[in-house]
Amino acid sequence: MVSAGIARAMIGGQSGRQLIGCQSVTHGTHQADLNYDQRKTQSDWSEGSPGSRSFRASEAGTPLVEFRHNIEIMHGYVPGEQPVPGSGVVKLNTNENPYPPSPEVTKALASLDGESLRNYPDPTALASREAAASVYGVPADWIMTVNGSDELLALLARALLEPGRKVAYPVPTYSLYATLAEMQDASIVEVLYDERFNLPLEELLAAQADLTFVCSPNNPSGTVAPLSDLKVLAAGLRGVLAVDEAYADFADENALALVKEHANVIILRTLSKSYSLAGLRLGFGIAAPELLAGLSKIKDSYNIDSVAIRLAVVALNDQTWMRANVERIKTCRTEIMRSLEGMGFRVWPSQANFVLARPPGGDARRLYLKLRDQRIFVRHLDLPGLDDKLRISVGTEKQQQALIEALEGLVP
Repeated sequence: MVSAGIARAMIGGQSGRQLIGCQSVTHGTHQADLNYDQRKTQSDWSEGSPGSRSFRASEAGTPLVEFRHNIEIMHGYVPGEQPVPGSGVVKLNTNENPYPPSPEVTKALASLDGESLRNYPDPTALASREAAASVYGVPADWIMTVNGSDELLALLARALLEPGRKVAYPVPTYSLYATLAEMQDASIVEVLYDERFNLPLEELLAAQADLTFVCSPNNPSGTVAPLSDLKVLAAGLRGVLAVDEAYADFADENALALVKEHANVIILRTLSKSYSLAGLRLGFGIAAPELLAGLSKIKDSYNIDSVAIRLAVVALNDQTWMRANVERIKTCRTEIMRSLEGMGFRVWPSQANFVLARPPGGDARRLYLKLRDQRIFVRHLDLPGLDDKLRISVGTEKQQQALIEALEGLVP
């Protein structure tokens, strides 16, 4: 149990984790982020304890593989549950866009010529960077195309973190940050958000980490870090500030202008959310060329396939379709927030394509399981500060109506 102030938990030989805050929190591994059914599957599959030093042969019991110690003791990131396609599940658990991508993307996909697949793709994905440059208002050499923004998060960790180096971020937030830091055996400083998810600016500045992550809008709260706070943070940090803006198109403001003012800032964007292309796995890093040059040294040689490059260009060129979908989601977001609040839920003000909601009495786990029994998937994160809440992706009107009708039979 972590009391007020700072708590430390060693996760490797030279690395450690600090939790900075002013509330009592049970501090453990990120294994708690797994869905209950996924957690059981993982434990059934693995032999030995979660901290066992190696995989072992089933008969002789001799080690087959000796991983680095920090890899042996960590738990990998587990994504939200993906039902079998066509299973009829109302899927509101992984923040995908409920509406289809631009019809121009579908046309481009149907018209692909197999001959174009013989050759390797452009290693710099220039066509996609030029299309993104016209959208984001920066030169193409200020943009790096990546295999989903998760690849860029991994590149940042690999380039900037190692034993003796430090990463910092406010929590609760996207749990992949911790996984990537653990992979690098880096020291982790986690700073607690307050009840309203205000950015803990002073604590992040005091940490002076080599890499600081801020997710804005934040996952899972949907709240936005004010640009004024991010400006102060960028100016006061000696290390790199990575602003993860996967959901920025749903928000009222973003931090894109910071890259022109601060050479230590990188903005992450993705086509997964507002462009309805989560299955394409394509994102962008926007930063000064000098920062991108270091990251380019360690990326895969051909990290973006030629199909993804072509479809990304088409999607980026159809801003009208994307904006229309964003407005539909904002309307549905308002409706689901109003409906939940009318049932007694506390709902945090979201500027993303999901909402964080605390049910009356805080019995979120029971509701998560009961909804799953009815083939309605939402996300329950069994983590300190989140275990009494549900994260619910914004769906279509039909999907949200199914959710509300189910909740009406479950909430006292």
